[in-house]
Amino acid sequence: MRYLGELEAAVMQVLWEAVEPVKVREVLEQLDTGRSLAYTTVLTVLDNLHRKGWVQREMDGRAYRYRPTRTREEAAARMLHQVLDVSGDPEVVLTHFATAISDAHAEVLRTALRERG
Repeated sequence: MRYLGELEAAVMQVLWEAVEPVKVREVLEQLDTGRSLAYTTVLTVLDNLHRKGWVQREMDGRAYRYRPTRTREEAAARMLHQVLDVSGDPEVVLTHFATAISDAHAEVLRTALRERG
């Protein structure tokens, strides 16, 4: 899984908020990027997201319906793994992270690590 560009992230936000798989037109109508986008631009972004493994698609008549392959939280966790993998020194990165997070987030981590065993 690769990182998302700005438009890809905006499209994924629409997909994560959708209750059911959505067509390109529905994504386009819900996108709030502050600029006017063409249908073909959103189609290209969704095709790229499909190729990258971020979305699945299924035919519905003559058009595809798209849905995320993982939850927003699962995607964020995978990206964190990638950051650690490319950091050069995951221990240093984790140490910096642990000292910089809020007390509430630190408690969430402590709880998760205790439950892990």
